[in-house]
Amino acid sequence: MPEAVETLDGWYCLHDFRQVDWTAWKLASEEERKQALKELDELLSGWEEVESNKNGSVGFYQIIGQKADLLFMNLRPTMEELTELETAFNKTKMAEFLIPAYSFVSVVELSTYMAKGKDPDTDPEIQARLKPILPKWDHICFYPMDRKRESDNNWFMEEKDERGRLMYEHGMTGRKYAGKVRQIITGSIGFDDWEWGVTLYAHDMLQFKKLIYEMRFDEVSARFAEFGEFFVGHRKSKDDVEKIMDV
Repeated sequence: MPEAVETLDGWYCLHDFRQVDWTAWKLASEEERKQALKELDELLSGWEEVESNKNGSVGFYQIIGQKADLLFMNLRPTMEELTELETAFNKTKMAEFLIPAYSFVSVVELSTYMAKGKDPDTDPEIQARLKPILPKWDHICFYPMDRKRESDNNWFMEEKDERGRLMYEHGMTGRKYAGKVRQIITGSIGFDDWEWGVTLYAHDMLQFKKLIYEMRFDEVSARFAEFGEFFVGHRKSKDDVEKIMDV
């Protein structure tokens, strides 16, 4: 049997996509809207404080297209903490005007080959990648993906060395975009419907298209990759909420 790849696992991750119920928001009283904005501001401020204490990280984004309007992305040391923050979010007044559009539950993941000769528990570079502070870059792109399990192209039946070779070549493509695109890979096997989540960050949104298109020609993607829906958007701060929600 092919040898399974061991992984290094870090913080747990929740991508929480919401659509705004604009009809309900417009019909709400000014008092209700003020309460909703106040409670969301307090929630985001609390998440930012967690990040400042290096106990997690948060990203808030406005999504373009009809799949969602907003993305709240959170990283935490435990899944229980993600459950608690999601529940707290759902109890806010603002949540009454936000319709769940999509969510993705996963954990930050690195392959053990990246830690050769290093102690993953003490190496600062590895720890920074396992417990990342989300980049404050202008744009975000997220998509889930699987590896094929077809008779002729079954990723999980390939030998470990061959998988390593394919992923190395894939990584060389990514290195061309160093400084232009940053990525966080999260594993979701056993947690969600897809096997991995890919979150990309860039200052120039066109770099998402260039990178992903070029990677389509890597053997590992051409033979084994299956992709879910893509979500793209722009980083926002809690100070932008009132403008976004202005009617």
